[in-house]
Amino acid sequence: MDKRWEVKESKLEIVKQLAKDLNVSEIVAHLLVLRSIETFDKAKLFFRPDLADLNDPFLMKDMRQAVARIEMAINKNQKILVYGDYDVDGTTSVAMMYSFLKRFNNNIDYYIPCRYDEGYGISLKGIDYACENSFSLIIALDCGIRAIEQIDYANKRDIDFIICDHHTPSDKTPNAIAVLNPKQFDCHYPYKELSGCGVGFKLIQAYCIKNNISFDQIIEYLDLVTVSIAADIVPLNEENRVLSFYGLKQINSKPRVGLEALMSTFNKAKKLTMSDLVFKIAPRINASGRIDHAKKAVDILVEEDYDRAKLFAKEIEAHNNSRKDLDQSITKEAIEMIDENKKSTVVFSKKWHKGVVGIVASRLIEMHYKPTIVLVEIDGVLTGSARSVHDFNLYEAISKCSHLCEKFGGHKYAAGLSVKKENLNAFIEAFEIAVAEKITKDQLKPKIEVDMEIDINDIDEKLYRIIKQFAPFGPLNASPVFISKGIIDNGYGKKLGSDKSHLRINAKNSRGSIPGIGFRLGGEFEKIKDSQEFDICYSIQENEWNGRKKLQLMLLDIK
Repeated sequence: MDKRWEVKESKLEIVKQLAKDLNVSEIVAHLLVLRSIETFDKAKLFFRPDLADLNDPFLMKDMRQAVARIEMAINKNQKILVYGDYDVDGTTSVAMMYSFLKRFNNNIDYYIPCRYDEGYGISLKGIDYACENSFSLIIALDCGIRAIEQIDYANKRDIDFIICDHHTPSDKTPNAIAVLNPKQFDCHYPYKELSGCGVGFKLIQAYCIKNNISFDQIIEYLDLVTVSIAADIVPLNEENRVLSFYGLKQINSKPRVGLEALMSTFNKAKKLTMSDLVFKIAPRINASGRIDHAKKAVDILVEEDYDRAKLFAKEIEAHNNSRKDLDQSITKEAIEMIDENKKSTVVFSKKWHKGVVGIVASRLIEMHYKPTIVLVEIDGVLTGSARSVHDFNLYEAISKCSHLCEKFGGHKYAAGLSVKKENLNAFIEAFEIAVAEKITKDQLKPKIEVDMEIDINDIDEKLYRIIKQFAPFGPLNASPVFISKGIIDNGYGKKLGSDKSHLRINAKNSRGSIPGIGFRLGGEFEKIKDSQEFDICYSIQENEWNGRKKLQLMLLDIK
């Protein structure tokens, strides 16, 4: 698939000054400026994250009310229900809050709604459960910011709510005891990009400050916060960078029993990175909610006995393998349904499993780059997930078809929706029109954001050591991507893998050479053979083999 390379720009005078102030190369200074680090002091904060730099939790709107209500529940021994969404952010949030409050109150339980029976967010069924079991307080995590009717329903039953959410609010705020969400327009908390678990952690931090509990007592929860940051793909700058920096330390030195049990199910590197959390830990936590019930994800994350946690991990691994099988088989079927001539994709089958439709939509976009919706049939209604391509507003396109939807919700790049079966053909047509009217030629090409062009001779151990210090990597602080032009393979380039789908090269120019590997780039071999010149797009990594380490390029594209 043809990709477009978009090279970012930075202000040369700022780069030169920063390079001088920090005594680093202009390459490093350029990378920093692209990450909005333009001064010595900002660079110091970036390279030396400090827990002392976390924001005061009491700057968040309603924080004092939230802490006071929890104190009241603990002092009066009231029953507390910790409620969260069924995804990774929700389950890590619930595990964290439950584990913390369990220290002070044994009258506590947790509740995760069923993906299939209740759907996303706070459900009336969940509130009924709280009412039937005499819970006085529900702490909702990673959901609730739009639950106006549900909170009113709870208030009529004398159940108080504290909402900890990070999703975009609507014009109206739920009538809860406290609504913690830095994205509220009248909330002056300085950092707006916390995960749901991150908001929950700020509540725990505030409770500790109010009750003279040392911060050291809650560092152990940073492993869960970091898993949520990785899985929810929130920006990895400022406060999230500090939280995840120390969270990764916790995961790699003293992880909770449940995470350690999950790690035992895969080949673990010496040190886990954010990428490992995204591709190894998060899918396993998510698998419970996709195939069975997400409560099992919380069960393992709060478990303190390793042998029991290993049993949970074994069950979760089986769910994850089932998820992979479903993902592969459904993707294979869905590919056959795609109309290449359209600007959008909508596919449907009553046989598919609802738990994996979001993953399948993402897979289809990897192969056929256009806005995609995957639907399944449940009780006569078609329901499913939508995913977008870079820079295209999917939510806006679905909004134009809202008269054909039972319900829908989401944001620019992802959405969930339901459509009556009899409206399917009309919806497919309306969605195609809505997409075709707005989408550009460039938006139908995958984009690789490039930090800068460099000479391969500029790549050395010193540059790599500094780049490693940019970690943890994620949105707004991705692993640096470079391009180099006028490259020739020295003749050792070849296709790799049983299906010859991967590519190895030895990139050289007039000044030097370096090996490179490109997964799923075997089809580009024709561009590199016979000593012809080509351009490469890549990141830099370290390859270890038989105890020896050497730098290599991780190829992303070749032109």
